[in-house]
Amino acid sequence: MIVGVVTGNLWATKKSAALLGQAFLTVRAGEKSLVCADCVGAGEGDTVLVATGGAARVAAGREIPVDAAIVGIVDTES
Repeated sequence: MIVGVVTGNLWATKKSAALLGQAFLTVRAGEKSLVCADCVGAGEGDTVLVATGGAARVAAGREIPVDAAIVGIVDTES
């Protein structure tokens, strides 16, 4: 699980049919930027939890080819 901050939206004019209707956000996590499927309705500036690999595919749906998915929005961090 990765904690990061949503930095923006990503639009793709052409993509796999399995990705139709899927929203993508860019997330800054440390020095890395990730493109993530948005499973929870996050927005720019939100601190989020990101699942990667197989866990991302489970969160987004087994037929969706993603490697990173936003699975939670962080309210507070201590």
